[in-house]
Amino acid sequence: MAQKECNPGAKAMAGVHTAGGGVVVVEPRAKAMAGSHTAGGGVVVEVREKKGPLRAAIPTMPFPLAIICLFLNTFIPGLGTFISAFTVLCGARSELISERGVCCVFWLNVAAALIQILTAVIMVGWIMSIFWGMDMVILASCRDQGVAQDV
Repeated sequence: MAQKECNPGAKAMAGVHTAGGGVVVVEPRAKAMAGSHTAGGGVVVEVREKKGPLRAAIPTMPFPLAIICLFLNTFIPGLGTFISAFTVLCGARSELISERGVCCVFWLNVAAALIQILTAVIMVGWIMSIFWGMDMVILASCRDQGVAQDV
């Protein structure tokens, strides 16, 4: 039985698009069934979105806190992201912590919050802030389901 994965960046094979200029990586699935042919004659592949440093720094928080951050980001752009930066100091995990350390991930989240606040007047920061909050909720739902996330 294969382990279920929660990959919020996974896209369907038909019409692969990315938001925010992300790079989509297509590589063969490295599991017991890798390279096996399916009924339609195709090969099983996996599509993963490569995240930039700011998106990879989004912390995985408890679900209720992620909902609060989404709510704050919706009405006061950048505030939820700023609060999420402090969750990194309180032990919230991020994809980037192993590479760059807790302090760097904290400052990346503060920088993301400042970008959202400063560009909110031209609507870019407000939209970015809402998407950031939605990413927090998606990461939190994966965490609460106890599903291994594909990095």
